[in-house]
Amino acid sequence: MDIVLKVVMIIISLVLIGSILLQSGKSAGLSGSITGGAEQIWGKQGRGYEAMLSKVTSIGAALFIIVAISLLVIQKL
Repeated sequence: MDIVLKVVMIIISLVLIGSILLQSGKSAGLSGSITGGAEQIWGKQGRGYEAMLSKVTSIGAALFIIVAISLLVIQKL
């Protein structure tokens, strides 16, 4: 069980890193050229893409905390 949770933690960490790096900052200077391909997939408004990344980040952060606490409890047993 310990190994499974550690693997899940690594996967969640990678998803969090990716979703945070793909989000555009408040000054979208370079991000327009970086995410140009994504705008073609998600449409010109870009809000669907940004909303999806925001949800992925929120869910990933919650899962990260839950798995981290679970690993701590398992190690204390």
